[in-house]
Parts: sequence; C-alpha cells; structure tokens
Amino acid sequence: MSAIHTVGAQALLFTRSVRSGWREGIAWREVLRHLAELGSQSAILIGAGLAFFGTVIVTIAYAQARKYTGNITVVGPAYFELILREFAPMLTALLAASRQAASTSAELGAMSVNEQVEALELSAADPLAELVAPRIIASTIALPLLTIVGTFCSTLAAVLTITYVFGVDGAAFMDPAMVDRGDVLCALTKAIVCGAFIPVAASLRGLRARGGASAVGEAVTIGVVEACMGCLLLDFLVAAVFLVLGA
Repeated sequence: MSAIHTVGAQALLFTRSVRSGWREGIAWREVLRHLAELGSQSAILIGAGLAFFGTVIVTIAYAQARKYTGNITVVGPAYFELILREFAPMLTALLAASRQAASTSAELGAMSVNEQVEALELSAADPLAELVAPRIIASTIALPLLTIVGTFCSTLAAVLTITYVFGVDGAAFMDPAMVDRGDVLCALTKAIVCGAFIPVAASLRGLRARGGASAVGEAVTIGVVEACMGCLLLDFLVAAVFLVLGA
C-alpha cells in the first residue's frame, strides 16, 4: 500500500471512529481503562527515557558552551526552550507510540484473526465505537499529560547533571526566559495531535490483520513503524504551522 493510500485510510478510520463514537455513544469505562493502562505502562518509560535525554542534552550544551562562549548559562535558556517546545513532546510521542501501537495492533490483530471483530458486528455492535474510539480519546488525553511528565523529568535530570557533575548553577542554565505562550501551545498541540494519531495508525493495521500468528506479528511491526513515522511527520507539520503563524 502506498503512503498516500495509507494516509487516506488512516484519515478515513479516524473520521469513521469519531462518527461511530458520536452515534453509538462512548464506552467511558473503556476510555478510563485504556487511560489507566497507557499512563501506568508508559509513565515510567517516558520519565526514564526523557531523564536520560536531559542528561545527554545538557552534556552537549556544556561542551558547546565551553568551546564557543565559555559561559554555559548563555546557551541554557535556548536549550530549555528547545526541550520544552520540540524534544519533550516528540520523544514522548515516539516512546508512547512504540509501546501503545504495539499493544493496540497486537490486541486488535488477534481479535481480527480470531474473528472476534466480526462477532461484534453480528451482535449489532460497532467495532469502531467499541474498540477504536475509546483508544483515541484515552490517548489524546494521556499524551499531553505524559509530555508534562517527560518535560519535568528531562529538566530535572539536566539541572542535577549540570549542578553536580559540571559545577554550574542549574537554575540559571534552565532559565525559562526565552519560553513564551507560543512554545507551550506548540508543545501541547504536538502532543494532542500525536496522541490522536497513534491509536488510529495501530488500529488500522490490527483490524486489517488476516491469517494467523504471523499476520498479527506483521500488524504489530507495521503499526509501530507507521505510528512513529506519522508522529515525525505531524511534528514537522505542526512546527511549520506555528512558524508561519509566528508563534
């Protein structure tokens, strides 16, 4: 399937899922279940991953500052803005996509292979309203919250590293002087858009799985890849829109 066909199928699945959820009603118990699963299973992964990233980025900043300016606090605010606006939402989305897309593709793929999706249709239930819409809502809510967790962990790790490893005032390095409302809005927009996209990409592959265990494995692999690549593309598009708007 070409990239254009894939994007079209994802857009169609999202539209149909929203319409089905609106028409049939949302199973809020399922939304809460997926929200709890996503939060509990991804929070530690994202917190640890972003903490390591904060350590790496502050080490790079320290090396660049010593080479070009001699004063690390000069480049600190710019790096903090970069973490908040770009790296935290993007890395959070990629880490969440690797975990959530695999789980969703595997679960829906197994249901498709075992004809449980068809059983839902025969029982007059809408699979999109029952299986896809709750995941979209839960992920759209969870990813901005996980982005906040990731931003906090990366910032804390950077401050601790610069303070106790390099002996520089961490508070001065992570000065939010360059952060404005546009940076926060851009980061939240990226998180919301990617949060809505990840379950759509994974659900599409899961629902299309046909065959046996190999089909489920293929659905998981392709679902994760498409979810991650889609998040990168959406990150670029959101960044471009905010650049054009001057925010």
